[in-house]
Amino acid sequence: MKGIILAGGLGSRLKPLTCITNKHLLPIYNKPMIYYPIEKLVQAGIKDILIVSGGTFAGDFLMLLGNGKEFGLKHINYTYQEGQGGIAEALGLAEHFSEGEKVAVILGDNIIENDITPYVNKFKKQDKGAKIFLKKVEHPGRFGVPRFKDKKIVSIDEKPNNPKSQYAVTGLYMYDPEVFNIVKTLKPSARGELEITDVNNRYIKDGTMSYEILKGFWSDAGTFESLYKSNELIRKKLIKEKKLKIK
Repeated sequence: MKGIILAGGLGSRLKPLTCITNKHLLPIYNKPMIYYPIEKLVQAGIKDILIVSGGTFAGDFLMLLGNGKEFGLKHINYTYQEGQGGIAEALGLAEHFSEGEKVAVILGDNIIENDITPYVNKFKKQDKGAKIFLKKVEHPGRFGVPRFKDKKIVSIDEKPNNPKSQYAVTGLYMYDPEVFNIVKTLKPSARGELEITDVNNRYIKDGTMSYEILKGFWSDAGTFESLYKSNELIRKKLIKEKKLKIK
């Protein structure tokens, strides 16, 4: 199973911070943001990793991460997303890298507390299809929101004004190789992007989507408020684990 981290975009909601660097290189307490998804994949035994970047500061990832020696990796793969074509478009750039294997995909601004190894192992045993991860949140309208019927997801609404549940689809996804064929059939949304929600809805329609409720904290760091929250969550975690001494 291979790992893909999507770290493109302009991070316009975090300007002026992102006028001088890529959003995913901003600090989350004591580490650059991009470290967290890398560490989650490596912890789960996934060491063949591709980072999809974009924008003016894409080269900074190479200067920071190099070949991934700090994470116990022999190398990190990189590719570049031209323009702002959306998450699904960025994922499509990884088709050659995947080489027909299942993939674990993490958005570069997602901070996940718990080890994802059990989910990875479970998905490896899933015959086909996809797996998404949900988290109950205060303002689900910021995200993709699942609709349920008899505890099954029947559809996902992208950033709805009237959310049909209190759950957000997080930025952790797992797909079989069919995902790349699905991406090729997508048409741009009203935002002019290829939406990952359209990918997920295709799997739901085909009856091959499974889901899990993430345990532990989860946060994206795409706004000033969520960036601050992510820093606080990591700080509290380090204090709890006695990895941080308060003087």
